[in-house]
Amino acid sequence: MWLCIWDYIPTVFDNFSANVVVEGTTVNLGLWDTAGQEDYNRLRPLSYRGADVFVLAFSLVSRASYENVLKKWIPELQHYAPGVPVVLAGTKLDLREDKHYLADHPGLVPVTTAQGEELRKQIGASFYIECSSKTQQNVKAVFDAAIRVVIKPPQKQKEKKKKQPRGCLV
Repeated sequence: MWLCIWDYIPTVFDNFSANVVVEGTTVNLGLWDTAGQEDYNRLRPLSYRGADVFVLAFSLVSRASYENVLKKWIPELQHYAPGVPVVLAGTKLDLREDKHYLADHPGLVPVTTAQGEELRKQIGASFYIECSSKTQQNVKAVFDAAIRVVIKPPQKQKEKKKKQPRGCLV
């Protein structure tokens, strides 16, 4: 069962918890949804302590939302939660090619998959997933990726050490 709320009502803070199975492991997934409005800039970081992963979401049909990932959210996370992994999620996938929506929003240029991937690389996110809460496309994949990052963190590339020539000093 899923719920898609058409009239979004912004909240200051919401907390959800669920047991989910990923790759045969049962995990208690705690979701903390915090307000993005400027009024809560001082309150929001209080919820970051102890986070294992962040899911940064932007709208695929809002260039401002996309740009805020780099301008607002990454600097905030680097300041208050350095080193915590990020999963980048492009939302409203159903609207990106919706002819009626695009006709009602002349001049709108949706964010492409390639642009989302480029942003993922730029911010060092572990995954980039496009999803739609309306159609449920890839919603589970976003949370599975977040859990996977915590359960099996990506291996950082080991720097190849230059072999020092062996020698003997007498």
